[in-house]
Formats: sequence, structure tokens, C-alpha cells
Amino acid sequence: MADAFLGLSRAERREALEFAAAQTSRPAHLLEKDVWVVWALDVMFCAPLGAHLVFKGGTSLSKVYNAIRRFSEDVDLTYDMRELAGDIVGHDAEPTPASKSQARKWSDAIRERLVAWVADTALSAIGDAIKAARLPAVAVVDPSDAVSILVEYDRVAEASSYTSHAVKLEFGARSTGEPCAVYRVVCDAAAAVPALVFPMASPRVTSGERTFWEKATAIHVFASGGKFRGQSRFSRHWYDVMQLGAAGFADRAVRDRPLAHAVAQHKAAFFVEKDDAGQVIDYEQAVGGNLRLVPLDGDLLRLRDDYQKMVNDGLLMDEAVPFEEVMRRCRAIEARANEAARR
Repeated sequence: MADAFLGLSRAERREALEFAAAQTSRPAHLLEKDVWVVWALDVMFCAPLGAHLVFKGGTSLSKVYNAIRRFSEDVDLTYDMRELAGDIVGHDAEPTPASKSQARKWSDAIRERLVAWVADTALSAIGDAIKAARLPAVAVVDPSDAVSILVEYDRVAEASSYTSHAVKLEFGARSTGEPCAVYRVVCDAAAAVPALVFPMASPRVTSGERTFWEKATAIHVFASGGKFRGQSRFSRHWYDVMQLGAAGFADRAVRDRPLAHAVAQHKAAFFVEKDDAGQVIDYEQAVGGNLRLVPLDGDLLRLRDDYQKMVNDGLLMDEAVPFEEVMRRCRAIEARANEAARR
């Protein structure tokens, strides 16, 4: 019977990761973190709470759709708002508040319940799994974000400061996560070391087209003079949009007008953002023919610097596309999206 990777000694895990790194040309510390990402997904979706979770974001684009060629280290999860707060939001296909005041009421109630749910239900699921398997890790609620869990593992591979040795599970509950489907997820090192058993998972996953619009509208906020949620490690979103364009997801997404407007409506209700002048950024304009994916010069310099840090840490699996080329391709996607909307 094959040994489980996570059951090996520190020295044996290091040896296996170094062998996998040599076979795949991937940094050992990223292969190691990937194992814990897949393990965490498996725990979440095997637990009873998994019936109401949906996996989304950049890691889903990499691990599920193979649409991006970079290591994505955080796990974005949506807990169905109808399950958490059905008594408030109802049980429609995609509940939407009727007014700004109702949106604030929903958001406040959901946030309060989500904080309690993460600290109790979600943290217990992860903690119990760690104890049951006697794994070299600990799970804690992120002290800087009460709706995230950090799985801090015993790192055996050396890493830079850009990549942490904790898997961050980021939970949200202001959506249903739909459309979604179940997919199989495996560890990047598994094929390189077939003599060992690595974690596998079968999460429910948001469509790549919806993820495109989620990222494109977030970029639009930044490019329009608004604040990006998270002040570092944000260049990955531009890289992802570029790759979604190459993989065909962007073109399918811009043709799906109902999906575009659904994302805009959802963000307008729950993620109100303002530009430098204090004006509310209009998501409907973004999906309606005025999308902006390339920021102004000052923000462009910050973006270039962060992109280079990502490249230096080996997060891109292939030879890095020059930053200027990333921006050129994003500008081309911007043009196609705006043309499709105006037609």
C-alpha cells in the first residue's frame, strides 16, 4: 500500500518535494503549499457544510479549468447566502436587495453570521481533520480578517517572503456561487511521485465565465481610480484576465450579457466603490461598454512592481510574459468586451 505524503517524516516530505520539483521544474515550496490547498479543499467539501460551499477565484482557474499557468495560493469559498441567511434574503435563485438600505441590512446580518460560522463550524471542520490525521499543521481564524481561516503547516521547503507558509481560506456569503459544477482536483506533485498518495478533492466550482466578470469588474474599479481590495499581490488578477482571454473564457463571458449584468447588479448592491473624487463607480457602465482594464501611470508602476515580485518567486509555471504584453492583451480584451456590449 502506498504511503500518504502528509504522513511522511519531515525529511521524507522534503525529499519527495525536491524530487517532484526536479521532475516538474516547479519550486518545491509551491508544490508543498499546493498539497495543503488540495487537502483543505477536500476537508471543506467532504464535511456536511460542503453541500453549501462553492470554490471560486484564481485557484479554481488554475486547479480546475487549467486556464491560468500560475500558482494561486489562496482558496476563495462562497457559502450560499440562502443557507446562512435565508430568513432575511429569501431563497430566490440569486437574491438581490431592493434598495441600498436593504443591501446594508443584508450585508451587516450576513457578516455577523459569517464571522460566527467561520469561528465555529468551519474552523472545527479543519481543526478536527488535522487532529484526526495527526497532521503537522494548525488552523486559526485570521486575526486580520474574521471571515478567513489560516491553515499554518510545518513547512519543509524553503520559500521567499512573497509566499507564506499558510493556506488562507477566504469565505464570503453574499452570493450563491452559481452557476457551478463539481470537478476533480489533484495535487501538482502527484504525477511526478506516483509511489505516494496525495490529497484529492471534488469541490463545486463557480464557472470560469463568472470568474472573468468578477475579476474584470474588480480591475475596473482600480483602473477607474478606486481602491483595490488588498494592497499587495494584486497583479495576479491582470495575469488571470489575460489568460482567461487566451483560453476563451473572456470571449464567452462578454457574449453572455445576462451574466455580465448579473455580476454588475450584485457588485453594485454589495461592493460599492468610489473613485478618487468620491464618485460611486458604476458597474453597469463597466459591463455596458465602458470597461477599463489598464490603470493610469502611477498605479501602473505599482502594478509592474508587484508583477515582477510574482515572477521572481516562481509563481508563473511558464516563462513569464513581459508586463507590457500583459497590459497589451488586457487592453485588447477591454476593447472586445466594450465592442460586444455596444452591439
